[in-house]
Amino acid sequence: MAKQTSGQASQSQKTSESQKTAKKTTKKTEHVLEQTPKSLLIGTGMTLLGGAMWGMNSTVAKLLMRDYQLDPIWLSCVRALFASLIFLVGSAITTPQKLAGAVKDVKSYPKYLVTTLICVLLVQVSYLMTIDWTNSGTATVLQTLNLIFVLAWVCLRGKRLPLKRELVGVLLAFAGTFLIATGGNFASLSLPWQGLAWGLVDAVSTAAMSILPVVLMLKWGNMTINGITFLMSGLILCPFAQPWANIPALDARGVLLLLYTIVCGTFLAFWLYMAGVMRVGAVRATMLGTSEPVMATITAVAWAGETFTFADLTGFAMIIIMVFLVRSPLAIAINCPILENRTSRTQNP
Repeated sequence: MAKQTSGQASQSQKTSESQKTAKKTTKKTEHVLEQTPKSLLIGTGMTLLGGAMWGMNSTVAKLLMRDYQLDPIWLSCVRALFASLIFLVGSAITTPQKLAGAVKDVKSYPKYLVTTLICVLLVQVSYLMTIDWTNSGTATVLQTLNLIFVLAWVCLRGKRLPLKRELVGVLLAFAGTFLIATGGNFASLSLPWQGLAWGLVDAVSTAAMSILPVVLMLKWGNMTINGITFLMSGLILCPFAQPWANIPALDARGVLLLLYTIVCGTFLAFWLYMAGVMRVGAVRATMLGTSEPVMATITAVAWAGETFTFADLTGFAMIIIMVFLVRSPLAIAINCPILENRTSRTQNP
């Protein structure tokens, strides 16, 4: 009888704890969803600035590779290593318990490795390779095609066909890519096929970045997971890049460009964008994120002396319009079920 009473008390205690946790989760979700006009304004500015800094970063990378002959693999390695230190220090200061928990979570190490290889290493290398073969504006716009691959995943996962607006977005994406690749001339490619191939690889890996690390980031935080995966990516690339043996000859301008791509273009841009997402929500943020290809195109012309034809700019516009047609329903399809599942698991341990 005493054992039964003890078991009932234990069960009652567990139920009470789960209810408290559920209430905390609900309050946290409501806090994210309900934002003041001031918070939305600040979030909008942070998201726009983060996207713009990413766009400028692509042109800075182009200048480093063109003017200082930096190898894309070397730049990927060095940028990942130094950015990881900033992420890890930031995580250690702001969320030390999550950082410690992520390090002790040995069972998640295979997930860290998969996320590192696909969502960090491949994204960084393929993006810089695309920039190296083409230019920052074209590379950033081609990266935006990741939404088409995410759309395919969402449709397969939800066992549904694309919506009409999504189909229009897909057609615009294909037409825009065709114009960028051919310049409107059906007979030849105006874009190097290597640049187009790396751009598509970048789009696929960026699509995976929207899906694979989500659960890990919800569990341990964005800064923690980025610190771990960036560090692993840099270490994996070390034998190939050998940054200690291939130090480039950089003048003051080159050093400033390298510092920008590490601190501002990687860490600060990411922090601003993610902080903005927390204030404005994923749907608004994905629209505001179009500041990245716009800024990449502007800086490519102003800083790198790139020229774009009417066909190029038309293709860019088509792909950016695709973002507004496709990305809003995708943000809902990807993010909401995750929040609902987490709440459900908390309420029903």
